[in-house]
Parts: sequence; C-alpha cells; structure tokens
Amino acid sequence: MTGFTVALVLVVAAAGLLRWRRPAWYWLTFGVALATLRVLVRYGSVMDACGLTVPPARWRLALARATNRPTPESRPPHILRLRPTRTGLVLRLKLRPGQDAFDVAAASDRLRHSFSMYGVTSRELRSGVVELRMTGYDVLKRVQMPAKLDTRPMRVPVALREDGSVHYRDYRAVPHALTLGATESGKSVYQRNLVAGLAPMDVALVGIDCKQGVELFPLAQRFSALADNPDTAADLLDALVSRMEGVYQLIRAEQRITAAVPDAEIAADIWDLPDHLCPVPVVVLVDEVAELALFASKDEEKRRDRIITALVRLAQLGRAAGIYLEICGQRFGSELGKGITMLRAQLTGRTAHRVNDETSANMAFGDISPDAVLAAIQIPAELRGLAIAGDSTGGWHRIRAPHTSLRQAVNTCNRHADRTPDLPELAPFRPELTSSTEAPVPLSKTVPATA
Repeated sequence: MTGFTVALVLVVAAAGLLRWRRPAWYWLTFGVALATLRVLVRYGSVMDACGLTVPPARWRLALARATNRPTPESRPPHILRLRPTRTGLVLRLKLRPGQDAFDVAAASDRLRHSFSMYGVTSRELRSGVVELRMTGYDVLKRVQMPAKLDTRPMRVPVALREDGSVHYRDYRAVPHALTLGATESGKSVYQRNLVAGLAPMDVALVGIDCKQGVELFPLAQRFSALADNPDTAADLLDALVSRMEGVYQLIRAEQRITAAVPDAEIAADIWDLPDHLCPVPVVVLVDEVAELALFASKDEEKRRDRIITALVRLAQLGRAAGIYLEICGQRFGSELGKGITMLRAQLTGRTAHRVNDETSANMAFGDISPDAVLAAIQIPAELRGLAIAGDSTGGWHRIRAPHTSLRQAVNTCNRHADRTPDLPELAPFRPELTSSTEAPVPLSKTVPATA
C-alpha cells in the first residue's frame, strides 16, 4: 500500500469519525466543499427533475430552427449567489418569468434529497428573488449559538432555527407572546434563556409565578417585582395598569404636536420620547397562566375576572407604554373562561413546545397555520426544548433553545443585579431576598381586598 493510499484512507476515516461524532466540525472541514461542488454540478438536472425550469423563449426556438441548431434546453432559475455558512449553504435564485416562489417552496423536500442536504427551507426576499437555506446536518440536535449575535435593545437571541439562523425575541416588533409546553418539554429552559438575555439590558422584569415562586424566585435579584400567588398577582397587575396610565399621561404631555415640530419627532410611544424622559420598559413574565384563570368559589371567580381583565388591558394598550407580556403555560384553552380567547388574540408571538393535546396546539397556531399545529403535536417526548415558533403572518419555524441550567441563569441575573430598576408603582411587590441560612419568607405580602 502506497503512502498516498494510506493518507487517503486516514482522511476518509477522519471524515467519517467527524461526521459521526462532531457533525459541525465535519461540515466546516469537509462537508461545505463537497456540498458546494454537488450543488453546482447537479443544479441544472435537479431543477429540471423538480419541475423548476421554464421552456426556452420563442425567439430562441425560432433562431434555432432558422439556423438549424439543436433545440435549446429548458432554463432553471439563475443563481445570483452561493454562500457557505457554518451550518450549510445559502443559495439565492432569480426566478424566470412564469415561475413562482410557491413552486420552490413546494419542491423543498425534493431539493433536500437531490442535493443530499439535511434540510432545505425557502423564503421570498422580493419579487422574483428566492433564498434557499440548506443545512448540512441536524443543527437542533446539539444547539450551538454563533459567536456573533445581532443583539439590540429589547431584542434577545433565545434559540436556533432548523435552518441554522438565530431566533430572536424582538419586543419592539412583537410586543406580546404566548409560550406553551407540557411538563418536561423544555419550556422552563426557554424562559431561562429569555430572562438571561434580558438581564444585561435596561429593562424592568416583573414575574408572576403561582407555584410559590419556585421557578422565578431564584432569579429574583434581577426582578423589580414578583408575585407568588393569585391574590398578589391581581394587585400587581392593577399596579401595572396604573403605571401604564401614568406613562400615557407622560406621552400626552410630551407629544410635541405643534406646527413647528417635524412629523418624525411627534411622540406616540415611549421610544419617541427624549432619553431623559423615556421610562424604563417592563417585561411581564407569567409562568403558569392557568393558575390565574382557575377558581373554586365566587370570591376566586371575581379575582379571576379581575386578573384576566388586567391582562387583556395590558395586552391591548401596553405596547406604547413599554409594557410587554410573556404568557407561559402548560395548557391554554377556551375552557379557562371568558376573556382567554380575547387575550390570545393580542399575543402575536406564538411558541409551542411538546403539548399533550391538539387543543393547546390549536389555541397556539389554529388561527395562523394548520401546518404549524401538525408540527407541534408531532414533537417527540425525547427531544426536550424542541418547539414551533410562529407569528400572525403565517410563517413558522422549528427552534430549539440552548440548554441553560438554573445555576447559569441565576449567575447571570446576580451579575446584572445592579441594573434592576426601582419602580415606585411596584415597590410593594419587590422580592424580599434572604440568605441561604435564614428561613424562607414570602416573595411579597398579600394586600387584603377591600370592599
């Protein structure tokens, strides 16, 4: 056996070992070059087999007949750019006249098989231009967030999408969101990533955790207010509504609608105010919404109506005042009572981990996309953290958050505890922190209801 043969065998063995144990390393060393060559060589025949070609123009046919030349072949979409990424390839195509972006999307699975890629997704960038994002391996099996992230104020990277791109929670674009997930589905890890991403930002965190605070109390160093029971939650939500009304009064006083002020400087929300007047934005995290909607007596029913009414008001009016809702729960259905579907209608962002029944998936995506409902109920139990994320536009993606332990989230919150703002309206609900040697105390004192 020659030295060249030995070297070739070693390279093939190394490539096979990397593909099995470290698919990301294999892609960066061997996979990206092989996949690029495969796409370029097979492109014309694959597009023809997938029905993504158009007949030649009439003038080309007439010219071929006039000059007695062979009939021109059908033409595939023109390749504008082929760009390798750390997880796959990005292929940008210019469609021929008569082609439609839907045809490319419908052929995604056939393109995946023909190009020997793990996954192919398509999206239309503008009229006549389609981008194919092809992944070379299962990026959701072992989530690794890229080193460079496009972080901005109120924009948090929380997960990785199946096409290798980062999934962001952008509160300026999608103010309110609903997150569903059964027990051990990964919903808590997703919430930890969200809190850890918000901790370094200039934002006030408000938590409602009716499981006696076991989920959110460890992160209390970074929270401006916490409620651990429905009674305190009702008072806390009323305080948030009062804060919202006060912020609107501030905006009204500083709208600057005189004729001398340019249109672009007229204030309609907190982000249009001068920096020295802009109030701190507030993110409200509700850990288990069903605990706020259940009741067993007339008094609890009155409390429940009060809570749901406050949540609906915050969802309808809170965006301009810089108050954003993150509603989480294992179950979210119309049987939780009146006002629930009205609340659901205001929650633009939808994320569903594994759910135990189709009704919950329908409450998340039934008004968005039937395909997203089907994808949500097919999430296997062994893939914790896998979720379907969608919005009101009808688009949806498979995502998975990187595993963040409770200790990591606690360390992040403690490191940025100095950023926790003191809001006068929420001062009675500020968590009382104790050392580990002292006896635990309630997160907040319940204020007795008055007639």
